[in-house]
Amino acid sequence: MNLRASRVIFNQIRCYCYKPVRRVSLPPASKRAPKASASVDNFSLQNEFKSRILATGPIPVAAYMKQVLTNPAGGYYMNEADVFGSKGDFVTSPEIGQIFGELVAAWCLNEWTKFGKPTPYQLIELGPGKGTMMRDVLRVFRRLGASEGLSVHLVEMSEHLSEVQAELLCRSSEECADKAYYRAGVTRAGTKVFWYRHLEDVSAGFSIVLAHEFFDALPIHKFQKQENVWKEVLVDVDSDNKDKLRFVLSKAETPMLKLVLNNYPELVKDRDHIEISLDSESIIRQIAQRFNATGGFALVVDYGHMGEKGDTFRAFKNHKLH
Repeated sequence: MNLRASRVIFNQIRCYCYKPVRRVSLPPASKRAPKASASVDNFSLQNEFKSRILATGPIPVAAYMKQVLTNPAGGYYMNEADVFGSKGDFVTSPEIGQIFGELVAAWCLNEWTKFGKPTPYQLIELGPGKGTMMRDVLRVFRRLGASEGLSVHLVEMSEHLSEVQAELLCRSSEECADKAYYRAGVTRAGTKVFWYRHLEDVSAGFSIVLAHEFFDALPIHKFQKQENVWKEVLVDVDSDNKDKLRFVLSKAETPMLKLVLNNYPELVKDRDHIEISLDSESIIRQIAQRFNATGGFALVVDYGHMGEKGDTFRAFKNHKLH
């Protein structure tokens, strides 16, 4: 997925004109977010999509993804189901064995040493999952005597996952009101841990930023070239089955498509599909600004190609590609 995009603010406009295309059927598809109710499932979220689309027209894939993943009432990462590991839908590298997190820690300490071991300093992880990688990283930091002056800052949208992380990492933690962070705790070794909804809320300071399989899960805008004309891929209600959603191609030029064609012609050269994440661009910009202001470095780990193979939008369920 190419993450290059320009920050843009535009109003959602009603889309009357679009052309249906045959695509794989979509699966059924907010400062402090409320906890999701156990009685709320994806069916209600599906109804929300249907109502919105029927009222205002097809929506961008990015809008669909954002709701599917982080809607407080029915988002994938917001419910209490175990999405990671053998009992979930996919396994990430830190869950396979501790060596992954230990190697990440060794790399971080090596880079930190190059900077002269500045203190105080902070570890920031974006999308910490179950907290497994951070646990392994902190263990190495502690054993190598690098815990002095260290604090941990986790950027996590899910209330449930923050509880899972706190149970794994901390000897105690508590919810916090009227603060930039919504939860705070302390590890058994005495390292302070804080949870935030957004990166911009994390306190300033020399930062080591970790992001493992974070950016590849952020919402994307999808574009497809048909008969040498670029279209944005949208999500619509299936005209043959109102209980299902489908992909369609925009007939009119959407605001996001106009942005790409006018400002990034190199992205569409020699390709039939492109995917752009405005959220990714915004977060990368925030990280760069943080480093410019107070110093630091980042390790971003994702898996895939650079867009030369086309469509990368996919989903896993029970460890199978859908």
